[in-house]
Amino acid sequence: MTSSRFPGFYRHTPMERRKAIAEEIHFDSPELFDASSLSLQHADIMVENVIGTFAMPLAIAVNFSINGSDRLIPMVVEEPSVIAAVSNMAKLVRPHGGFQSHSDESIMIGQVQLYDVSDPVACIEKLNHSKEFFMEQAHQIHPRLIERGGGIRGLDFRHIRYDEEGETPSDMVVMHFYLDCVDAMGANMINTIAEMLAPRLQDITGEKVGLRILSNYATKRLATARCQIPVNALNVDGISGELVAKGIINAYRFAYADPWRAATNNKGIMNGIDALAIATGNDWRAIEAGAHAWAARSGQYRSLGKWSLKDDSLVGELTLPMQVGTVGGPIRTHPQVAANLKILGNPRAKELSGIMAVIGLAQNLGALRALATEGIQKGHMRMHSRNIAIQAGAKHSEIPLVVERMSETHSFSLEFAQQILQSIRSP
Repeated sequence: MTSSRFPGFYRHTPMERRKAIAEEIHFDSPELFDASSLSLQHADIMVENVIGTFAMPLAIAVNFSINGSDRLIPMVVEEPSVIAAVSNMAKLVRPHGGFQSHSDESIMIGQVQLYDVSDPVACIEKLNHSKEFFMEQAHQIHPRLIERGGGIRGLDFRHIRYDEEGETPSDMVVMHFYLDCVDAMGANMINTIAEMLAPRLQDITGEKVGLRILSNYATKRLATARCQIPVNALNVDGISGELVAKGIINAYRFAYADPWRAATNNKGIMNGIDALAIATGNDWRAIEAGAHAWAARSGQYRSLGKWSLKDDSLVGELTLPMQVGTVGGPIRTHPQVAANLKILGNPRAKELSGIMAVIGLAQNLGALRALATEGIQKGHMRMHSRNIAIQAGAKHSEIPLVVERMSETHSFSLEFAQQILQSIRSP
């Protein structure tokens, strides 16, 4: 791909945008951008009790430079302002080195639980003596994964205690094993290994086996994104860059200190990440679960992102668990997912993890800058005004006129939109 810059992209019609993207990525099947490309037959293979398919807007975020390479970002989201925010922030960051990202190897964690353990110390000692045996057993389960460079990377044992107030305490011992899943998300591979190892744990310890399943708290599979913007590049509508930077940092500190604010802050970050996860056929619910657990790792729920001043520049950083795949699952059966990965440049899973983190950081920057300057509602309602115009009965040619009038007066009610339409249509 030559460039992710498409000046005035939002002014084009959907068909013009589609043509431009298809030409840029040398894609000869732009019809796959349509929801209708997922047939009823394919949908019926994917899940149970299918009666149809449900369409969501598929849009492209532009202007991104990540680790020195341009990226077009496919996103599936229904909320106005998300695409505009990340595209605008990518444009802002682009002249200053763009975004940088780094991702761990694709290591997922599996768990096998032993419950009601009478002597956890003795149980763990037995298991530690058999560690090599468990490693050998696990290595034999997915030989093709080993051929692709993946496989078991280690295992350990933990003693945890259930001590809920008002209930009888009990002790558990849990095996954690670590699997490099390469380009897969890895849930099925992890669960297979857990099921295979469970009887061996029971034989060696004589204890009762409970759950055998992956953990979506993927702490061995972290992705980090970073950007740095000179303060003087942050000037907005007569507000100095210094004040904008201070406002962004203040908003971050509020989210760090207060879980009520952090929940909304992190929801904004996930607005971008979830939209890319859906577009690429990844399990956004697993990503959400891991992200929110990571945000609470200190014992208090905090902001996922961090913003600070360094050498007259605003520095943003975001780190979170990122369990994604680029093979398997709906990637095989959903034609739009394959098309969206093509738009992204067909990244490996590790690379996609970094892109996900970048989108989350860009979304956070857009939201915090809006809060520090015009306020989030003003920008959001400007984008939402198109929906209000449609609800008021505006035709396609009338929508821009209604939107412009509502934005000028900062009035975004359905009643006012209907009044505008009446005035437009009056002879």
